Amino acid sequence: MKRHTKEDGFTIIELLVVILIIGFLSFLLIVTSSSFKQKERNNERQNDIKALHLQLEAYFAQNAKYPTLANMNDANWRKTALKSMESDWLKDPQGTNEQFVDKPTKNAYAYEVKAADNSPCDNTAKDCTQYVLTATLEGSGTFTRNNTN
Repeated sequence: MKRHTKEDGFTIIELLVVILIIGFLSFLLIVTSSSFKQKERNNERQNDIKALHLQLEAYFAQNAKYPTLANMNDANWRKTALKSMESDWLKDPQGTNEQFVDKPTKNAYAYEVKAADNSPCDNTAKDCTQYVLTATLEGSGTFTRNNTN
């Protein structure tokens, strides 16, 4: 009588290879998805800055000055002076505030406004005639828009 020693099934080596392949493919999927989401958020930042830039230029065309940082952070003022501006344009995709900061910062949009001589302005003693809008991008770099006049 012959003894049958061959058994059906997978060896430990075969199972480990399959697990490693599945793990590697999962890692690639996560990295690709993360990179895609980062690019999507950076595109949203750029679109927000472009839309804000257009609103500020329209305001300047009517008033011959740009709003102050305090004006831009005042929801009631924005409703009156910048009627077509959406408040979510002020919020970075990973930020928590719908307000500008005065210097470029991660997860917030910056609005630096100055008088013609680069000094602080308040639209009372000195008109605000120039600005820089900045979004800090994920990965590296910034996206900016300046006044056009």
